Amino acid sequence: MSFDHRKYRPAPVIALADRQWPNRVLEQAPTWCAVDLRDGNQALVEPMTVAQKLQMWALMTHVGFKHIEVGFPAASQPDFDFVRELIERNLIPEDVTIQVLVQAREDLIIRTFEALKGAKRAIVHVYNSVNPTQRNYVFNSGKEGVKAIAVQGARWVRDHAARNPGTEWSFQYSPESFSSTEVEFAVEVCDAVIDEWRPAARPMILNLPATVEVSTPNVFADQVEWFCRHLKARSEVSISIHTHNDRGCGVAAAELAVLAGADRIEGTLLGNGERTGNMDIVTMAMNLYSQGIDPELDLSDMDAIVATVGACTQIALHPRHPYAGELVYTAFSGSHQDAIRKSLAAEKPDAYWDVAYLPIDPADLGRSYEAVIRINSQSGKGGVTYLLERDLGLQLPRWLQIDFSRRVQAQAEASSSEISPEQIRALFEQHYLEPLHGYRVGRFQLGHDSQESLRLELQTPNGALQLEGEGEGAITALVNGWERETGMHIDVLDYSEHALSAGTESRAVAYVLLSVDGARMCGVAIGRDVVNASLQAVINGAAQINIEAQAQRQRA
Repeated sequence: MSFDHRKYRPAPVIALADRQWPNRVLEQAPTWCAVDLRDGNQALVEPMTVAQKLQMWALMTHVGFKHIEVGFPAASQPDFDFVRELIERNLIPEDVTIQVLVQAREDLIIRTFEALKGAKRAIVHVYNSVNPTQRNYVFNSGKEGVKAIAVQGARWVRDHAARNPGTEWSFQYSPESFSSTEVEFAVEVCDAVIDEWRPAARPMILNLPATVEVSTPNVFADQVEWFCRHLKARSEVSISIHTHNDRGCGVAAAELAVLAGADRIEGTLLGNGERTGNMDIVTMAMNLYSQGIDPELDLSDMDAIVATVGACTQIALHPRHPYAGELVYTAFSGSHQDAIRKSLAAEKPDAYWDVAYLPIDPADLGRSYEAVIRINSQSGKGGVTYLLERDLGLQLPRWLQIDFSRRVQAQAEASSSEISPEQIRALFEQHYLEPLHGYRVGRFQLGHDSQESLRLELQTPNGALQLEGEGEGAITALVNGWERETGMHIDVLDYSEHALSAGTESRAVAYVLLSVDGARMCGVAIGRDVVNASLQAVINGAAQINIEAQAQRQRA
């Protein structure tokens, strides 16, 4: 029998009968530290390029992080180069402190301080594993030997900081695998590290990682509270938490750890990280927000966050992901739709949010109510999708299935009759495939240097328009050119394409989901090849907003 629970043993618990954390409530946001550029990046199949790291950096500073871990410069030349680029190009805002990770080895610490030369302020984060498994099997050392590694690492960090007085240094130490370590020993090691750092009078952070989540969140909270109670110099340090999600409880463990005395939380946007991921800062911050607590992060443009993280990590977001998923504010049940509709009708402008099935107002995150209350029939949507694939060879992505089924349902209600397959095909062609109101892609030219460059002639109702743009691909270049011309902001939220099963072999169809100035638009096009279809699909989606804006100006 291979599936045998008897090969495992439960994690030990702490005798803490007078625990205080269950009686506390969350009242303010912790200090956040985003570790997407290091801990998140090391977990990717394809680590981020410098361009992608800069894109993530821009997102994190825009969202409002004040502590950002930017890499492990001593272990990776790309990380070293990225840290140098941030410093030399003066890309670090005045109120942001960068953090770098390093093992407790002098050669790596020396290299780390080389990477940080010229930084106005920085956190040097040194760590070593202290749990019994690694003591026994990795280091082949007892407690004293492992503690000596930590103390020596702290001493090296202190001494090299003193040799580089031009930077405001902060010191951070992690007893790696804290969650699997005897809390008495974790305190002993951290007390020894503090003794090395206290004379330097630098800000100190002790980071307690659940490197592997091994117990329920309440046990982790007990560990944190016990640690905070027994640390000799608790008032002199900031207690930081770094949880992982092996048991699916990373956010819960971090929240309870704050109740247990933690001041600071490390995590990643949307939870990317080793194995099952890091603690998801978006979820924890939005949990605070839903309770009337300022998360001190700006998550109002959730579509842009999802698009940027997805583009940089190449990881698609689950449609049921808390707060950020495509379907989390959507009700398919008729009774849910009715309750939401009636609650929204009863909402008063100055009252607290109180809507059935919606813990927060989707509009706060840039989502529309159209996505919340929509007509849906699983069988109807499935039937429509089947007919389009059978008759036109189209393989609609889920978001387009939902958008089009809403149009089909509206027409069915208006006509009070059954809609035939011929009507369904005609409706799809009318709304998606025909160049929208005369917006048609004409001749275009692509250049290939460090980036794609695009020159495109666009036929519009007012005549030909020349668009020029640059980007990492043809679509990005077109979006760049369209934004220059119209001033609109576009995020590409999803894209797919395939060859058509009907017609000539060279024809292709492209589907694109756009966020245009915060409004979601679907674009579809069939072209002689993938590039042609992709460009026309973007225009078909983006032009809808342009047409609406023109109509509003005319009405005004």
